[in-house]
Amino acid sequence: MSNTNNPTERRKAVIFPKQQQIMTVLGENIKLARKRRQLTQQLVCDRTGISRVTLRKIENGDPTVSIGHYLSVLGVLGLANDLTQVALDDELGRKLQDAKLLSDKGA
Repeated sequence: MSNTNNPTERRKAVIFPKQQQIMTVLGENIKLARKRRQLTQQLVCDRTGISRVTLRKIENGDPTVSIGHYLSVLGVLGLANDLTQVALDDELGRKLQDAKLLSDKGA
């Protein structure tokens, strides 16, 4: 049984199946990018300072690995800037904002 009052206990993110599928695809994409560059797992680990276990978790899309570790691996692969594209074109946010702007009276 979990003790929720324990300050040293780590909380885990709630990941739904659709989100896990996205993580799995991300991991597969990272693995393919590494292999295309003909980099071994050991070389990536040496360059990032993470363990091979952690790299395997990343390549499997494990959501318990910190985003910082994902970013380190992406950096070694030359893909770190790809993260700047996340939510760049926020289509839903813009639609919501436009709907509010159109519904405001007196504008």
